[in-house]
Amino acid sequence: MLKFSLLFAFSLLLTTRSTTAQPTEPPRPPAEGAFFTGEYPNLLAEWGLSTAEIQARIESTFQQLFYGNDATERIYYPVEPNMAYIEDINNQDIRSEGMSYGMMIAVQLDKQAEFNRLWTWARTYMYHEAGAWAGYFCWHARTDGSCIDPNPASDGEIWFVTALFFAAARWGNGDGIYNYQAEANSILRTMLTADTPQATTLFNLDNQLVVFVPQKGAVSRFTNPSYQAPHFYELWARWADQENDFWTTAADAARAHWRAAAHPETGLMSNYTTFAGEPMLWDSYSAVYYADAWRIGMMIALDTTWFAADDWQIEQTNRYLRFFHNLGIGRYTSQFQIDGTPVNNQHRSGGHSAMNAAAALASTDVIAWDFIEEFWETPTPTGRYRYYDGLLQFMALLQLSGNFRIYAPA
Repeated sequence: MLKFSLLFAFSLLLTTRSTTAQPTEPPRPPAEGAFFTGEYPNLLAEWGLSTAEIQARIESTFQQLFYGNDATERIYYPVEPNMAYIEDINNQDIRSEGMSYGMMIAVQLDKQAEFNRLWTWARTYMYHEAGAWAGYFCWHARTDGSCIDPNPASDGEIWFVTALFFAAARWGNGDGIYNYQAEANSILRTMLTADTPQATTLFNLDNQLVVFVPQKGAVSRFTNPSYQAPHFYELWARWADQENDFWTTAADAARAHWRAAAHPETGLMSNYTTFAGEPMLWDSYSAVYYADAWRIGMMIALDTTWFAADDWQIEQTNRYLRFFHNLGIGRYTSQFQIDGTPVNNQHRSGGHSAMNAAAALASTDVIAWDFIEEFWETPTPTGRYRYYDGLLQFMALLQLSGNFRIYAPA
């Protein structure tokens, strides 16, 4: 009975807050970015949550996704010797996306053991030491470490680099693959120099935009708006061993691409776009707003939070959140043409609502608090789809609580 009472009390802690009144003033994105001020907004506290409530949610989410029930809760699986992988439960594979997100979460939480286990698995089984894809990572692999597809997914490389730089800052550099900063710079060099019969650069060197896949042919001739990460490139411009000016230009190009890709009324962007920003007519997934594009609001908000470089991002976020608010909090679905026409999909996703809540960091509209409330009341997922939704919810939790920070290496 005592155990039940404690669990019940803890569950209440995760779903209630210390005050009940909704803020009447809208959020205020920073006039100067956190890179310059060291100040990170905590919208969960502004909404009315206590430090204890926020920390309890962070800890419970970590314990569930990293050390919860093997079959229904966790996505992080340790394997010996001293490795671990993040598994996409629905697809039963390991993806560079999930591995790099897991590493970013670990470094933000100061979890070096988990970080090193993930990095060791990725570097052992996903990294190409030689051959056509030398210097890149295969984008997904089986749990036994064998690659399913050898070609990379561009976002995995981008998040690996930034997580490694942060690890160098938090824990210092070790030897071999644990010289985090040297490993980050090695990946950056591959991004801009790869040239084999199969592989090309991760960025188009003419327009400085990240390519969908750095494989010669059609897949490197368009992009993905959710892969744009100007806030990361700004850091690389300051920390990389070489090509620093390129990364400054890439940050400007990424911000301009978001402007070109966003629908002027809804703020929606498609999963994949041409370099000019038009929806990419590649297949039924590419031209719609869906699972890839959910992350764009988060990426824009991070750029605003860290660098506050483009006032348009606030206008865009207000427009984007207003579109979903008009559909109804708790009722909007997850797949649309970018003009707002629903696609035949009634799926609702905790990952989607988490990304909309994270977008609130770049909003000046009072409706942003409704997305914060929706996020807080959504439990950490279990079951078949806990990988993607869980990772997106965890990153939103860290960002909204001011715990997703820049760590600068020496």
